[in-house]
Amino acid sequence: MANTYTLIQSVTVGSAGAASIEFGSIPQTYTDLLLLCSLDQSNSSVIADIQFNGLSTNLSSRLLLGNGSTASSVTSTALRSYGTNPSDFTASIFSSMTIYIPNYSGSTNKSVSIDAVAENNGTSGFCSFTAGLWSASAAITQITLIANGGNVVQHSSVSLYGIKNS
Repeated sequence: MANTYTLIQSVTVGSAGAASIEFGSIPQTYTDLLLLCSLDQSNSSVIADIQFNGLSTNLSSRLLLGNGSTASSVTSTALRSYGTNPSDFTASIFSSMTIYIPNYSGSTNKSVSIDAVAENNGTSGFCSFTAGLWSASAAITQITLIANGGNVVQHSSVSLYGIKNS
């Protein structure tokens, strides 16, 4: 069966920047959710935290990170991605991050996969993959992306899509 993608909402950050980007009142009429992100951040962190329904509890993740010469992994009790370009990277170069959430309205734990890439105008870069889990039976009705320690800068954008099996 083919999947049908429907844009639910898109957010582009204004000139003041934003500490977080939030999607609320997510309809429960889709099978899965997909967020497509283009992000830059105002501090030297590359970390973006993700929360569901305004909660930072019952989250866990394993992040794999590579920069072309080294690889590492990080385990966290947060849902975390290295998905934003930090302020010490070349200005106006945005990272790319995809967040996929299958069965977001089901009554079982919610799994999440995140892949992200960032570059510093050819001098350095990294890619990461995060496998995450929200251990809760509630349906996801709100998603918040939080810049860890800074602001998401102007022109950063995130689009939320609902996916249905047709």
